[in-house]
Amino acid sequence: MPAASSQPRRPRSGNRRDEAARLAVLHAADDLLVEHGFGALTVEAIARRAGVAKQTIYRWWPSKVEILLDTLIEDSNKRLPVPTEKPTAESIRGYLRSFTRFLTRDPAGKVLLALIAQAQHDPGTAKSFHERYLGPRRDQERDMLARAIDAGEIAPRLGSDATINALVGPILYCALTGSSIPRDLVDTLVEDLLRPCTD
Repeated sequence: MPAASSQPRRPRSGNRRDEAARLAVLHAADDLLVEHGFGALTVEAIARRAGVAKQTIYRWWPSKVEILLDTLIEDSNKRLPVPTEKPTAESIRGYLRSFTRFLTRDPAGKVLLALIAQAQHDPGTAKSFHERYLGPRRDQERDMLARAIDAGEIAPRLGSDATINALVGPILYCALTGSSIPRDLVDTLVEDLLRPCTD
């Protein structure tokens, strides 16, 4: 699923031109993926769209997968942060609603779906995806649940990983299969999986 990475960025020269080129590459990769899909995405096309030399891209990234991961990490940090305050069922509900919007409306959501798909048959993509994105984000999501449990706000019947899977799995499945995501899906998941028992 939806993960932010705490890993430091690759070394850059630090001047403004390099940062502008880096951002141009990330935006170009994002746009081209949405326009043409993962299979048609090439480093050459990214270089053309970004207005940089292909050698510049290979100096910073070994593959298009790593470019997309940088794009996903950066965009997720900005537009899909894991809540760090107010550990309640409502804040988790809000996070899941944001995740739904991210998958269905944000170009970076298409990047996430493409990397999940590519990871199914490319071990290298799977390893990098887990190490750089999914693992760090899952750690943050576990912490979100743990703090809500400690505060007495939720009482999930499943363990933390199973709870996260059960919360995000149906949303992700709908997005991966191109199905519409029911408006009340998030509410149902939160009520069934997180609410403290009242009896």
